[in-house]
Order: sequence, then C-alpha cells, then structure tokens
Amino acid sequence: MLDVGKWPVFALLPPEELRLIRQACVYGSAANEALYVTVNDEVFALGTNCSGCLGLGDVQSTIEPRRIDILCGKKIVSLSYGTGPHVVLATSDGEVFAWGHNGYSQLGNGTTNHGLIPALVSTNLLNKKVMEVACGSHHTIALTTDGEVFAWGYNNSGQVGSGSTANQPTPRRVSSCLQNKVVVNIGCGQLCSMAVLDNGEIYGWGYNCNGQLGLGNNGNQQTPCRIAALQGASIIQVACGYAHTLALTDEGMVYSWGANSYGQLGTGNKSNQALPTLINTEKERMVEVAACHTSHTSAARTQSGQVMMWGQCRSQAVASPHLTHFSSTDDVFACFATPAVTWHLLTVDGDDYLTVAQSLKREFDSPEISDLKFMVDGKSIHVHKALLKISTDPDIASSSTSFYEHAQTPCIRTPLAGRRKEPGWLHTLTQTRLHTHTRKHAYTHANTLTHARARALTRSHTHTQTRLHTRKHAYTRTRERAYTLAHIRAYTLAHTRAYTLAHTN
Repeated sequence: MLDVGKWPVFALLPPEELRLIRQACVYGSAANEALYVTVNDEVFALGTNCSGCLGLGDVQSTIEPRRIDILCGKKIVSLSYGTGPHVVLATSDGEVFAWGHNGYSQLGNGTTNHGLIPALVSTNLLNKKVMEVACGSHHTIALTTDGEVFAWGYNNSGQVGSGSTANQPTPRRVSSCLQNKVVVNIGCGQLCSMAVLDNGEIYGWGYNCNGQLGLGNNGNQQTPCRIAALQGASIIQVACGYAHTLALTDEGMVYSWGANSYGQLGTGNKSNQALPTLINTEKERMVEVAACHTSHTSAARTQSGQVMMWGQCRSQAVASPHLTHFSSTDDVFACFATPAVTWHLLTVDGDDYLTVAQSLKREFDSPEISDLKFMVDGKSIHVHKALLKISTDPDIASSSTSFYEHAQTPCIRTPLAGRRKEPGWLHTLTQTRLHTHTRKHAYTHANTLTHARARALTRSHTHTQTRLHTRKHAYTRTRERAYTLAHIRAYTLAHTRAYTLAHTN
C-alpha cells in the first residue's frame, strides 16, 4: 500500500481502504482535495470540490470518497493540477483527461466552461501518445512519447510558448527552438514552463521577472530559450516551484535559480538568482529534486537515501539544505510545505508492488537476468541457480516454501520524477532498476538458503549431541548396574563362605 498517513485529508479513511491505495495526489489551495487509485484500478476523490475539481459531476464537497467511474480501469501514469484548480492526467494508453477550473481554457477543450467530469483532450493529440503532463497556475503542457511538447491555457506571459500572449484554447505544439528536438522531462512554475532534452540541454519560456528561466535577465520569453549557462552540464530532471527552478545533472549535482525570498534556492542567502547557481550539498550525490508550483519549498534525495529540504518550511525560511529524518521527498511537502500538497503523483512502483512469489513468476525464463540455461527439445529455458538450489535441497525447500507463503508484503517506493521508460538512456536506466530489483530478490533467496542450511546444520548438530548424551547416559547406567551386581555377588560369596566355616567348626 501507499503511505498517505501524513496528509490530513486521508485521516478519516478506514485502515482497510488505506491498504488498497496504490496512487494518490493531494491538491487545492488548502490541500483539501485528493484523488487516489486502488490496487483494483478504481479511482476515488474526496474534499471540498472547488470548481468541480474532483470530477464527480457536481460541485458538492464530500468528506467520504466517491468513485470517478469514467476513470476506473484507466492506468494513470502522470497527473498534475493547477491553482484553479484544474486537474490533468495521462493514461498508459497515452490519452489525456482534464477537468475542473477552465476560466483560461486550461482544460484544452476550446471553451472556458468549467469541467465537472473528466473529459478527453483530443484536439491535436488523437494520434499522439502522452506520457507526462504538467500544470502551472492556469496552463497545461504535455509531453509525448515522440519527445514533442504541447501546451494550452493561460498565456499572459508566453508560458504556452506560442510566440504571443494570447490564451491558447486547445493543445498546440511548442516548436520554435524545440523543433526536431527530443524532450524527455517537463515542468511548470506558476507562469513559466521548462523542458529537458535527451542531450541534457534545458529550455525555459514564460514569466521571468524573478529570473526563474535562468537566462541571466528578467524578461519574459514567448518561445523556448536554451539556458546557455548550463552548457557542459547534462540535465536529467527539472522541478519548478512557485517562481524558482531546480535542475539535477547526471553527475548528481543540483542547480537552482529564480526567486529566493524564502531561501528556496538553497544558496545560504535570500537573493534572487537569474543564472543557475550550484547548491552546496556537502559532496553528496543527488538522485532526485522536488518542488511544486504552489509553494516556495525545495527538497532533494541523496544516493544514500537521505532527504534534504530548504526554502519555506512551515513559514520558516531555511536558506541552506537541511538534513531531515525523512526517507522520501514527499514527506517534506506533507509536513512542511504551504499548502501541504503533493509535488507529483504518489505511486507504488509497479515492479516493487509485486510479492516475492509474483516477482519470481514474472522473471521466470527471463534471458536478461538468468544465470543458467537449459536446452529442452531444442528450446532454451532460462533459470536461476539460487532457485534451483532452493528447490533441490530438502531442508531448504521446506523452509523456502514457508518463506514464500509468508512473503506477501510488497516493497513501496515512489519513482524518481522525470524518469521515463522511453527513449534511449532512460529506457536503459529503467531496465537496470528492474534487473537490480530482481537480483535483490535473488539475494534474498540466497540469504534464505544460507539460513536454512544453518538451521539444518544446527538441527543435525543438536541431534548428534542428543544421541551422544543418550549413549553416554546409557553407558553410565550400565557401569553402575555392573558395579552393583559385582558388589552383590562379592558380598554374597563372602557371606556364604563365612557361614560355611562357622558351621563346619
């Protein structure tokens, strides 16, 4: 299950319902709206329902979860929300659904009427497969599997990237400098948009009065502009706050720029920065950065699993990265952000949600991760040596059976934002994580094998000691009986002799 206990909006859900949650998102001006997906792919919403943002077909608030029928069975891969709020999501089929506030056409349906139920966004996207969405205050951008970016909605500062400041009522491809380039990650601040390319370059457009585009000036940009100051650095993830931006490099370094009145840039001061500035993270390699367009809070997770936070933390200004006891950047936003919304869609990773037995079934006969191959009737069967040892050793097999029967608790992990299965090196990274995950299970089974052998040896040793002890005890009793019998015989013989001599005389 997904741990959503730190968000008050879920406080009234019964434990049996909480255990079913696989994905969740908390949004709204006061973090009073939430949407979640169960393990059965049912979608529910609860909260104040401002502007119909719960997608229930009305504007009635609800303290108890209500099902969104139109989304049930859809596998959600990305979800974002605006300030209105409006909500936009992408499914595994590449479809985009939107609902909620629509005063600036941020739902992409060509009107300004609020949407009370999720509606398919189809204009210019019918033959496209969207894999990621991001929302600013009242605009939306979407990333396709082809690496194209589409945008629509509010455009007063050029955040749609159309070359003008006219609102965009339907999805329009962001071209200009992004033409013939492949985008792999996107993000939105309140009034700006960012895109990371497959070659590590990063582009920004829209509002720039606080320097949040990282261009070295404060002028708004109506089309994408490359951040030249990061030439030589390969960016793999971008995260946008209200008016500041964080970027993660492939070497684990973090750059920040933009507004800094709460210390959200992590530079140790509160001065705005119009150019990317390297954050001092005490030589720790970072693997994730986190920010949300609704707040001035920043967070990052290290390779060792430590989580740091800075910026506006419960009304305090933390100007330098502060080490926390959290294990996830999500916890930072649940406990310290204002409002306490989720910075991305919380998700139990599909692979890690499987039980041990399910993982083994999935990876059986996998040529990518097996370490032994058999040929049967001309066909290859790929297996794992560790599993063969478990199945052929009687002592281990019995203990392993018990182990598998009880190993039904899934591991939980929130996936790294910005990482996608396509294209290129991102797909390789995902495959590497899958292999590592399976090898982790193999290590667990090998560990079980070792423990089982140890238990078998212990039982054998104990049995041997018991038998020796029994034999020793029997031997001692035999000696005692022999000694007693000998003593009786000697006594009887002596007594008989004495009696005979007495009567003879």
